[in-house]
Amino acid sequence: MGIPAILLSTNLTVSTHITATPAPTNTLKHRLHNSTLKFLSKSGKLDEALRLIESSPSKSPATAPDAEACALFLHSCISRKALEHGQRLYLQLLLYRARSNQDLLSNPRLKSKLITLFSVCGRVDEARRVFEDGGEDVDLPESVWVAMGIGYSRNGYPKEALFLYHEMVCRFGQLGNFAFSMALKACSDLGDLRTGRAVHAQVVKATEDPDQVVNNALVRLYSEDGCFEEAIRVFDEMPQRNVVSWNSLIGGLVKKDGVFEAMEAFRIMQGKGMGFSWVTLTTILPVCARVTALVSGKEIHAVMVKSTAKPDAPVLNSLMDMYAKCGAMDYCRRVFDGMQSKDLSSWNTLITGYAINGLMTEAMESFQEMICSGFSPDGITFIALLSGCSHAGLTDEGCRLFERMKIEYAVSPTVEHYACLVDVLGRAGRIEEALEIVKNMHFKPTGSIWGSLLNSCRIHGLVPLGEAVAKQLFELEPDNVGNYVMLSNIYASAGMWESVRTVREVIEEMGMKKEAGCSWLHVKSKIHTFVAGGANEFRNSAEYKKVWKRLMEEAGYVPDTGVVLHDVSEEMRAMWVCGHSERIATMFALINTGSGMPIRITKNLRVCLDCHTWVKIVSKVTGRVIVLRDTNRFHHFKDGMCSCKDYW
Repeated sequence: MGIPAILLSTNLTVSTHITATPAPTNTLKHRLHNSTLKFLSKSGKLDEALRLIESSPSKSPATAPDAEACALFLHSCISRKALEHGQRLYLQLLLYRARSNQDLLSNPRLKSKLITLFSVCGRVDEARRVFEDGGEDVDLPESVWVAMGIGYSRNGYPKEALFLYHEMVCRFGQLGNFAFSMALKACSDLGDLRTGRAVHAQVVKATEDPDQVVNNALVRLYSEDGCFEEAIRVFDEMPQRNVVSWNSLIGGLVKKDGVFEAMEAFRIMQGKGMGFSWVTLTTILPVCARVTALVSGKEIHAVMVKSTAKPDAPVLNSLMDMYAKCGAMDYCRRVFDGMQSKDLSSWNTLITGYAINGLMTEAMESFQEMICSGFSPDGITFIALLSGCSHAGLTDEGCRLFERMKIEYAVSPTVEHYACLVDVLGRAGRIEEALEIVKNMHFKPTGSIWGSLLNSCRIHGLVPLGEAVAKQLFELEPDNVGNYVMLSNIYASAGMWESVRTVREVIEEMGMKKEAGCSWLHVKSKIHTFVAGGANEFRNSAEYKKVWKRLMEEAGYVPDTGVVLHDVSEEMRAMWVCGHSERIATMFALINTGSGMPIRITKNLRVCLDCHTWVKIVSKVTGRVIVLRDTNRFHHFKDGMCSCKDYW
């Protein structure tokens, strides 16, 4: 410790060597200030960091933050989507530039960080303002351009992202992997295969080898556009594949309805020990639901249970949806009850599951339970309930729900809700009321509303009204072959064969094709598909004939050929109805699964009346539970009875 000189009254001066501590220099102050700012940013203490920045005099270089400190602060803002903090830093940087010679906004790293922050927070205009700051003469590096392109793509502006990419090509010539991956994502979002191929050509010509992100983007582009051979070629040539690579392939296959291929890809992925992400599961579980692959869905559930990570609500909602659409509502409810955090989608999935499985008592109870839990129903909730009421014949309950939706829950009815209400009334034969609803609603009738009316005309044999409704549908949906088939069926049921031929000639002249009846089921880790009138080798096998004969003898079944809407002989009608796809699938399951095992079948069309009767008989004779899912609903057959109570 230094001792000051002492002046004595005797004029004798005693002095010592003094060590004075110098005042901190500006450089040291600047270093301490930025060190503190970095520490606060890394710790996530953004409020304290921002106070430190804003308390610094904007003209003092000693307390001005440096580029690295600002970059760390913005990085924390991005990870927390702290928009306001980033905006206030941006304002401070503008003030520093205006009041001193320090222009941190010209720093490419900070520019990129600001653009990224604003874009992740949905502020594309602000991101563009930062990008354009300094004018056209500013020579920005590729990284800043890529940040802006990603910002466009992230916020649903893929076209703008591609325009920016074109400018980059003109400006830089040779681009890197970040630019390629940005452009390829934009091409995928736009479905622009032509431009995507052009970008791929640039990837091939580049001096830098494509990284995993670029290869994943290429797989996604080609698979989502249905170019599976090219997708597989890129996938096979990848030096390394990660979960994202497999997700890109599976997601693309699913998007283009390659559900069976997606299932196979998932099996291979798991066989290679690749593992999964939650994205993988939210992609593949709906596939299991679509093809009623309950066994595969259960296997995925088992993997989730064994995982150390806890699935979030969207993943568990997908799991619930899979069980519901496989007709396993007991499992669906079990998953729901075990969820620690439920959202509105969880409740809607449960209610929809009960409704499509014909369990309207449970659906209504769950609806009340949801209300008591503090959740407010939305439009999806009421579509599920109204649709369920329609297929269960709960006409009055459906009408009451429609009114409660508007009055009690302030949910404005959409076209879909009106279509459900029209279907509720039309199926019950209350056609005049249904027409009155269509006349007085505040929307112009859509195809779904006219379609509900046309189906009601089919159910109740209303030929003149069916013709009038079909005319409206032909104008709205001229390429929808289903409308022509429905009218043809109305004529056929009335025995108007000349009119049937006329409609079928129109279908042929327009180059349209009726969708063939198709059923599939999951047996021994494989999806088996059957088409109406197909599987001749299987149907002619000794085992098939043996089981078929036993069933017919025990049940005394005689085909109802009236369901065959073709002007052919009785013998031909009987042959056709016995060749419906759901029957072939049922026979395959009886032969290839253990006795007592439930049978689960999915059909792409509505099950016909005679097949419905036949499956009821099979369930009684064999003692099997048979779950048949058609386009309208689930039919749970047990002991000769169906859950739909013959109303569907």
